[in-house]
Amino acid sequence: MINAVTVLHILKKKGSAVWSIPPDENTYRALEIMAEKDIGALLVVEDDQVVGLFSERDYARKVILKGKHSKDISVTEIMTKDVISIPPDTTTFHTLELMTNKRVRHLPVLEDGKLIGLISIGDVVQAIINELKASVQQLEQYISSGGG
Repeated sequence: MINAVTVLHILKKKGSAVWSIPPDENTYRALEIMAEKDIGALLVVEDDQVVGLFSERDYARKVILKGKHSKDISVTEIMTKDVISIPPDTTTFHTLELMTNKRVRHLPVLEDGKLIGLISIGDVVQAIINELKASVQQLEQYISSGGG
C-alpha cells in the first residue's frame, strides 16, 4: 500500500545512530567526524537538546567562501539554528514534501521531545522508491491473477 511507510520504518532499517558535536567545538573537528563516519551532517547537541545542525553546505557557504579557517571558527557560529524536526509516525511522502518545501536535506526525528534518529533526503527517496516498487509488484500480481 502506497504511503504506509513512516520515518520509523526508515530508522528501523538504517539504524538510529546519530552523530553529534557540541556547539563550542571547532568546524575542523566537525569535518573530521563527518569524514570518519562518511556523513554529510552532524546534529549540534547541548545538554541532550538539539540546538543546531552542521552540514557540508554550511561549511562551504559560511567558511570556505568567506575565506575563514575551520580551526578558528566554532560550530555554533555557522550551524543552522532553526532545525526542523519530525515525529517518527510521519509518512515518507509527507517527509519528502516537507524537506522539499523547506529546502532541507536532514531532519532529526523526535519522539516525545527525545532524539531517536536522523534521516537524510536520500533515506527518504530510497524508502519511497522501495515502496513504489512493492506497489507495482502487488498490482502486477493482481492483474496477472485475473483481478481477484
